[in-house]
Amino acid sequence: MSLKKSNILSNKFLKPFSKINFTSEILAGLTVAFALVPESIAFAFVAGVSPMLSLQTAVVMGLVAALFTGRPGMISSSTASISVVMAALVASHGLDHLFAAVILMGVIQLVIGILKLGKYARIIPYPVMLGFLNGLAMLIFFSQIELFKVNTATGKEWLQGFDLVIMLFFVIVTMVIIHFFPKLNKKIPSSLVAIVVVTVVAVCLSEFAGYHLQTVEDFAGMSLKGGLPQFYLPQISLNWETLQTIFSYAFIAGLVGLTEASLTLRVIDEMTDTKGDTDKEIVAQGLGNLANGFLVEWAVMR
Repeated sequence: MSLKKSNILSNKFLKPFSKINFTSEILAGLTVAFALVPESIAFAFVAGVSPMLSLQTAVVMGLVAALFTGRPGMISSSTASISVVMAALVASHGLDHLFAAVILMGVIQLVIGILKLGKYARIIPYPVMLGFLNGLAMLIFFSQIELFKVNTATGKEWLQGFDLVIMLFFVIVTMVIIHFFPKLNKKIPSSLVAIVVVTVVAVCLSEFAGYHLQTVEDFAGMSLKGGLPQFYLPQISLNWETLQTIFSYAFIAGLVGLTEASLTLRVIDEMTDTKGDTDKEIVAQGLGNLANGFLVEWAVMR
C-alpha cells in the first residue's frame, strides 16, 4: 500500500474522532455515572428489586443505548416511571417474570422504532411535555426522600435533631454549588463539582471528626459490590397465560419509556437548536432493554 493511500485511509478513520471533545465527554460521563448511583438505588426500592440489580441494568442500558443513540447528549438509564409500572409485576410474580417483561418490552420498542412511529411524538402539546417532565421530577423526589430515613431495630425512621440538620445542610450546599458554580466556570459540570466537593467534606468529617454521614451504601442496606452480568434465561413457562401476564406490563412500560425518551429528546433539541433521530433513539432503547432482559449477575438471583 502506498504512503499516500495509507494517509488517506488514516485520515478517513480519524476524522470523526477529531470533532470529539474528549475532556467534555469524560466530564459528562463522570457526572452521569455519579448521579445515577443514588437514583438507580432509589428506583430499585420503588420497583421492589435489589439495588445491585438496578445498578447493573442502569450500566447495561447506558452502554447499549449510547452505542445506538439517536443524538449526542441523550442518556438512557433507570427511570422512575417504568419502576412504578413494574413494581406490581415484581410483587406478584417475581424477578423471572420481570426479565421476561423487559425482553418483550424491548421487542415492542424495536418494532415501534423500525416502523418509524416515533414521528407521532411531535403532536404532543408543549404543556403536556412540561407536565410530564415535572411529574417525573416529583417521582424522583419522592423516591429519594427515603434517604432521610435510617434503619433502626423497629424499621426505618426519620432522621432527628442534629442528624437531620446536617443532612439538610449538605443537601442545600450541594444545590447552591450546582446553581452558582456555572457563573465561575462553565466548562466543568457543576453537578460533578458538587458531588466531589461534598463527598470529600463528608469523608473528612468521618475520618477526622468521627461523624458518619449516611452514604448511598447505607441507604441500600447492602454491600454494593458485584461482578459483571452474565447471560440469563428467565425461568418461566412459555405459554399463553404467561404472555397475557407480562404483555400489559411490557406494553405500558414500553410506551412510557418511549414517551419519556421522546419528550426528553425534544427538550434537548430545543436547548441545543439541533434535531435528533427519534426512531433511532427508540431502537436504541429497545436494544438496551433486550440486553437487560438477558443479562444479570447470578448473585442477584440467589
